[in-house]
Amino acid sequence: MPNILKMAKVNAIIGLLELGWSRRRIGRELGIHRETVSRYAKSISEAPKPAKVTAGSSGDTESKPAIPPPGSCEVAAGSNPKPAKVTAGSGASRSMAGPFLEVVSGKLDMGLSAQRIFQDIVADHGFTGSYSSVKRLVRRLGAQTPLPFRRMECAPGQEAQIDFGSGAKVWDNGKLRQSHVLRVVLSHSRKSYSQTVFRQDTESFIRCVENAVRHFGGVPRTLVIDNLKAAVKNADWFDPELNPKVMEFARHYGTVILPTKPYTPRHKGKIESGIKYVKNNALKGRVFNSLGEQNEHLRQWEKTIADTRIHGTTRKQVKTLFEDVELKTLLPLPEQPFPFYHEGRRRVHRDGHVEVSKSYYSVPPEYLGRDVWVRWDGRILRVFNDRFEQIAIHTIATPGRFSTAREHIASGKISGVERGAGYLLSKASRIGGDAAMWARAMLDSRGIEGVRVLQGFVGLAGKYPANAINSASRTALKSRCFYLKPVRKLCAAQPEQGQMEFAEEHPVIRPLSEYQELLFNKQDKPMEEKYEQCAIEPVA
Repeated sequence: MPNILKMAKVNAIIGLLELGWSRRRIGRELGIHRETVSRYAKSISEAPKPAKVTAGSSGDTESKPAIPPPGSCEVAAGSNPKPAKVTAGSGASRSMAGPFLEVVSGKLDMGLSAQRIFQDIVADHGFTGSYSSVKRLVRRLGAQTPLPFRRMECAPGQEAQIDFGSGAKVWDNGKLRQSHVLRVVLSHSRKSYSQTVFRQDTESFIRCVENAVRHFGGVPRTLVIDNLKAAVKNADWFDPELNPKVMEFARHYGTVILPTKPYTPRHKGKIESGIKYVKNNALKGRVFNSLGEQNEHLRQWEKTIADTRIHGTTRKQVKTLFEDVELKTLLPLPEQPFPFYHEGRRRVHRDGHVEVSKSYYSVPPEYLGRDVWVRWDGRILRVFNDRFEQIAIHTIATPGRFSTAREHIASGKISGVERGAGYLLSKASRIGGDAAMWARAMLDSRGIEGVRVLQGFVGLAGKYPANAINSASRTALKSRCFYLKPVRKLCAAQPEQGQMEFAEEHPVIRPLSEYQELLFNKQDKPMEEKYEQCAIEPVA
C-alpha cells in the first residue's frame, strides 16, 4: 500500500497544479517523487462527481459520491463530497464511540485532536473502545466544505513579492548552462524587475533585490519571500530564522523581510504568476550567449511589454498605475548601497589568529580555541563574538601575511625587544644609577644592535645583586667598554656579600629569664595584677 501524504503536502500539490507547475518541479520543491505527484493528480482528476437529477426523478433525491477512505486524496483535493449526517441510526451510533457523540462533538469544537479526545473520554467517561472508532467519528463530524480563499490586496508601497524561477539557457565556455531568474513584483501596481544569475546564493539574492529597489526608485515596506536557502536558515511560519546578512540588508534599506508559510505557494500568488509570465512570455524558446545579453533582453522586455500591458486584475496599465500611485508611496533609498560583505565562522588558532582567504588576523587572547564570526569585504575585516559584539577590526592583508594588533598579544608573550629601548632603559634605571648610565651610553654607541645587548644586561638582575651590577657598570663605563660579556665577567668577579651572624646577646635584647619569671612565677596573682606587671611604664 503506498504511503499517504499529510494534508499539508496534498494541499500544496493541489495549489501548485492549479498554478501550472510541472509535476517534476512540484516533486523537487516538496521533496517527493514525481510519480507520487502524478498519482495524486490522477486521483483528483478521476474523483467521482454527483449524478445529475434527471426528469422524473425525485427532486430531493441526489446521487452522492462514495465517501473516500481515511487519508485519501479525494477529500484533500477539494472534491467536497457531501458529508453523511451523524444520526442516532447511523453507523456512528452503532460504533463503540456512538454513545459519546455529544462529548466528542464538543471537544472537536474546542480544537482538540482525535488522540486527545480519545484520551479524555477514556479517562473521564470510561470509554472501552478503540482509538480507531474515535478517529472515524471525528472524521465524520469534521467533514465539511472548505471555505473559499480570501484575496489579499495591498496598499501602494506596502509589499513586494520575490522568488526565483528557471531562466533561459546561456552559452558559457562552450557549454549550455541553466540560469535562474529572480523576479520582484510590487503587489499593488504589479511593476516588476527581473534579473538572471547562475547561482541562487545569498550574494546573488541581495544584489538582485538591491538592483530592483533602485530600479523602482524606492523601497516597499515589506518583502515577501519564499523559504529559499539563500535568505532563510530555518523555515518557521511563526518565527523564521533569517540569514544574518539578509537581516543586515533589510535594516540598511529600512524594510522587513517576511517568509511565507512552507509549502503554501498561494501566500505569494502574485510572484508565482509573475514567474510564470516571464518564463512563458520573455524567455521561452530562447538561448543567450551570456548573462549580460539575457539581462539586457529582460530589461527591454519589462520596459516595452510588461510595463505597457493592461493587467488582468487591476484593469490598468502597469506603468501608469506605478508612476501615478505607487511610486510616491515607496520609502526613500539610502544614500549608499548596501556594503556587501562575506561572512563565516572561524576557529581561533593556537597562535591567536583566524584564517580568511589565506591571510591571518589576530583576536584577543581570551578567544583562543573558540569559534568567532568574521565579516569582510574588499577593505575591512571585522571579528565578532557569538553575541555579535565586535572584538577586532583589521584592514585586509595580502595572502600569506599576518595582521596582528599589539593589544591582542598576551603580556607574557611580549619580549623586551618588542617593547622597545625605552622600556629596557626604565628597567636598567631600577638597578641603579651606574647601570642606567652605562645602558644609555651603550645604546648611543651601538645603536639598534644595542637593544638586544640591553635586554641581556637587564637580565643580569636575576643572577647578581644590584651593587655588583652597578660596580661592574661603573668600571666598564670608565674604560668605554660597551659589550655585555666583559660586564658579565665583572659581575661574577665581585665579592659576595657576607652573611650576618645571629646575635644572641645585645643591650636591647631582654633575657629569656625575665619572660619565664613573668609567665610562670606569677600564676597565683590575680589577673589584674598580671596585666599591671605586663604594662609598660610610660616614658618620662
